[in-house]
Amino acid sequence: MKYIVVTGGVLSGIGKGIIASSTAMILKSMGLRVTSIKIDPYLNIDAGTMSPFEHGEVFVLDDGGEADLDLGNYERFLDVNLGKDNNITTGKIYNSVIEKERKGQYLGKTVQVVPHISGEIQNWIERVSHVSVDGIDESPDVCVIELGGTVGDIESMPFTEALRQFQFRVGPENFCLMHVSLVPVLGVVGEQKTKPSQQSVRELRALGLSPDFCLCRSSQPLTHETKKKISLFCHVPEDNVIGVHDVSNIYRVPILLHSQNLPNLILKRLSLTPKVDMTKSVNAGEDNTPYWMSSWKNMADRMDKVSNDSLNPIHIAMVGKYTDLSDAYLSVIKALEHASMEIDRKMVIDWIEASNLEKKHQNTKEYDQSWEMLRNCHGILVPGGFGDRGIEGMILAANYARTSGKPYLGICLGMQVAVIEFARNVMGWENANSEEFIASGIGKHVVVYMPEVSKTHMGGTMRLGSRETIFSDPTKKISQLYGITQAGQAVEERHRHRYEVNPDVVDEIETKGLHFVGRDTTGVRMEIVELEGHDYYVACQFHPEFKSRPQKPSPPFVGLILACWKQDLKKNGNLERYQDITKKWNLNENI
Repeated sequence: MKYIVVTGGVLSGIGKGIIASSTAMILKSMGLRVTSIKIDPYLNIDAGTMSPFEHGEVFVLDDGGEADLDLGNYERFLDVNLGKDNNITTGKIYNSVIEKERKGQYLGKTVQVVPHISGEIQNWIERVSHVSVDGIDESPDVCVIELGGTVGDIESMPFTEALRQFQFRVGPENFCLMHVSLVPVLGVVGEQKTKPSQQSVRELRALGLSPDFCLCRSSQPLTHETKKKISLFCHVPEDNVIGVHDVSNIYRVPILLHSQNLPNLILKRLSLTPKVDMTKSVNAGEDNTPYWMSSWKNMADRMDKVSNDSLNPIHIAMVGKYTDLSDAYLSVIKALEHASMEIDRKMVIDWIEASNLEKKHQNTKEYDQSWEMLRNCHGILVPGGFGDRGIEGMILAANYARTSGKPYLGICLGMQVAVIEFARNVMGWENANSEEFIASGIGKHVVVYMPEVSKTHMGGTMRLGSRETIFSDPTKKISQLYGITQAGQAVEERHRHRYEVNPDVVDEIETKGLHFVGRDTTGVRMEIVELEGHDYYVACQFHPEFKSRPQKPSPPFVGLILACWKQDLKKNGNLERYQDITKKWNLNENI
């Protein structure tokens, strides 16, 4: 097993996750089997109880793990399925050590940070790194480990010490350290400053870790003089100083790293043998992209082409609760991007704070602007969330989509508000609501608390992870998008919710045209709804965004973008191209 550790300095959010994902993707492209681990030095057991404003989105894994959003980047770049143990937190490590101490497994010794905490971290890394994540029942070749936070943070000290020990445990020939730092560009002439990187590496070396590579984030490509200076003061060869300047999209980062010979340098450092022919001819072009990265390069080019298409983009109104921080919806954004690339149409997200749509905000600039965006968009997406803030605004958005014919995709809470809206305005149940928002015994609960979910413990107690959804009608649009050809077929998607549609009201609601076309294996839990007679009014209880990949877009998101395109065809768009895409996605459309 070879280990590549990615650390960061100067400031948080410097891009360690994308660099770690890109490095892993390059190694996988060379035929190596790669896994990833993210270390988060916070005391929480996992990210599940954190506010989206605090931490961004909570990424959900197949096994129900609630993890840092960087695991989503790993999965999207590598097209693998990681597990909850691939996300290490201080809380998990201390919890494990304390449990062992209570069981007497330390044979009466005084339990200390060194060697017990540091040893537990090393054991965890070694155990998880050997777990297959790509469906092949063999140990991976390489494990890429990202240490969250910045070097010198007090909470990351046990992990830094553990990694210092770990390099000797596995042997220097199996351990490679990549340090990501910042090279700011100052002044009119754009002077590149190396001092932050020097200080960061000095701090790292003082803790017993010396980087093999310095990856320098900057707004501009590094000059030769800057590389030379960093090499001199940071104790790394000049060739191992890699510039990571701003690029047009994140999928270009692996190509940028390759253009500076990073793959060959890593192979040499770790004595790795690639499983592709490295001497085979490369593509023409200034980045000299090899054939084994050609599909990724084509995808990055397509992303640029779509992003730069200024003519008639498709506007998606994202009606959410955490719109002040886009990272709160990172996987949804990526899933929309993947769908946009699939059909070669630019997509623009119009962010709408749900509460601004509510009548209590009438006569305000925010109210008018929000409703103008909603009316002018091509499609509406209501994502997941918790709590009652903005709920009436989401219900109004669902109502507008249903009555105006605009394409609608609801996710998790977005499905629940679609059912509430339908119950109020079509079924005539004016007091229809969710048990999440009004107390038991008040109003008609069309959404209820799941009976097996804990009401006292919040962490890890929701319905989590990959579950089957069984389709009842292969003729529905969402069924066709998933490739369902007969009733009873199933797909697996990831869940994260405490509330569900009340099964007691389902039959009655279906008589009015809102069909529950997907259910769980018991037939009691509603998973997907689709509105009869609407171009695209679909909502799902699960989170399809978590399994979307750049080259394997999620079906519900493709359906939303296609429906927006269909309504836009008379003014813009290529009918032949549209028909080719709908055929690929099994849609029986008559235009």
